[in-house]
Amino acid sequence: MSFEQLFSSASTLAMFGWVILVFLPRRWKWLNRIPALFIPVILSVLYSFLIARYFFAAEGGFDTLANVQQLFTYPGAALAGWVHYLAFDLFIGGLIAKQADEIGLSRLIQAPILLLTFMFGPFGYLLFTIIKPAMLRFKSKEIPSEEGGQL
Repeated sequence: MSFEQLFSSASTLAMFGWVILVFLPRRWKWLNRIPALFIPVILSVLYSFLIARYFFAAEGGFDTLANVQQLFTYPGAALAGWVHYLAFDLFIGGLIAKQADEIGLSRLIQAPILLLTFMFGPFGYLLFTIIKPAMLRFKSKEIPSEEGGQL
């Protein structure tokens, strides 16, 4: 498979995971595992192969910005970097979705957070880490039900 085909396949697979996270109901536990576990594992296998095969053949490194730029001029290393982003952003998106469901965060609020995580990784994660404590505080102050518990 060419680098372009691997790029396209990995991107399509990750997009499939994001569609599941953002648009499909999470009432089926097995469906949740596809974007949160299975797809990131498949992408991690591809990443590991790319690193083993191409990383040490490429010039550059991680010690300076110039070396990182040089490293990513090699197609195999650039593809590995892309697959790394796809795998970790989707994994983090799966964690966000799981935790958001656990605290009862509306899917309407989750969707933009997940989309930001898809597009800008750490920014979406940061937004969720800010919203989560506020949501937990709000939930703890809800009006008690007749049985004395929370609604």
